[in-house]
Amino acid sequence: MSDKTLTRMDLSEAVYNAVGLSRNESAQLVETVLQHMSDALASGESVKISSFGTFSVRSKSARVGRNPKTGDEVPIHPRKVLTFRPSHLMKDRVAAGNRG
Repeated sequence: MSDKTLTRMDLSEAVYNAVGLSRNESAQLVETVLQHMSDALASGESVKISSFGTFSVRSKSARVGRNPKTGDEVPIHPRKVLTFRPSHLMKDRVAAGNRG
């Protein structure tokens, strides 16, 4: 595994290099896209990006867990979790990168 992480700044720089917008406009474009995705997920919508994958929110019901140190039962409250399901193309691309 690589220790490299793709950041907002990296995305902004890629838009700047590919599209030719100013650096400020590129950063604003990236922020707008991420904000729109975040708003959609917060309101319970799924975000599907073709050839990449689908982000969705899933509700988890309440359950009983255990404290691993003491073994005591602990209630886990219902909550919403964010999930990502990669497309088949993305899965294939990642798998191909693992063979190198």
